[in-house]
Amino acid sequence: MKLRRLGNRAFSLVELMIVVAIIGVLSTLAINGVRKYLANAKTAEARNALGAIAKAAVISYDTEKMAGAATAVNVAGGGAVVTGSKAFCLSALAPVPAAVPKAAKWTPSTLGTADFQAGDAVTGWKCLKFSMDSPIAYQYNYTNNTVAAAGGTFTATATGDLNGDGTPSVFTLGGAATNGVAKVQATIQEKDPDE
Repeated sequence: MKLRRLGNRAFSLVELMIVVAIIGVLSTLAINGVRKYLANAKTAEARNALGAIAKAAVISYDTEKMAGAATAVNVAGGGAVVTGSKAFCLSALAPVPAAVPKAAKWTPSTLGTADFQAGDAVTGWKCLKFSMDSPIAYQYNYTNNTVAAAGGTFTATATGDLNGDGTPSVFTLGGAATNGVAKVQATIQEKDPDE
């Protein structure tokens, strides 16, 4: 049996155009996927930090607090019973960093201790025992909306401008205490997360 050669056969122009179109569609999908992956990785910092701030606020709320001078007098002065009180930490004195970072990460000074230590045992970052020591892409703030022994609310926010276009991404997580039980919202509110 003899094999016959079919001559010079090549791809037609239509077949080549179809291959080029398929490669173009696949590359577009890949670029969009990578872009989404990178944006999600950058916004993970904000989500993780807000979760840590909210957790710290609830832990602080659940920790009994007593007035220092009054407690010492009452306990030393005859064994009077002093009851503790539950309250969220007071608002942070200032957001960290002072300005929203734009298209670049901001590095906390002295491993974050100086920047996140404003306040005292009942105020802001020091009360929350929250700090960050690696470069950050967002400005963080903590606000105690009400102060009450049996209730109260707090809000933690992260604001950033990852692409430097002037439109900030804002992530917000809040919590509330009712009847002595502190709870955090189930979801983080996001405004322009890809900015």
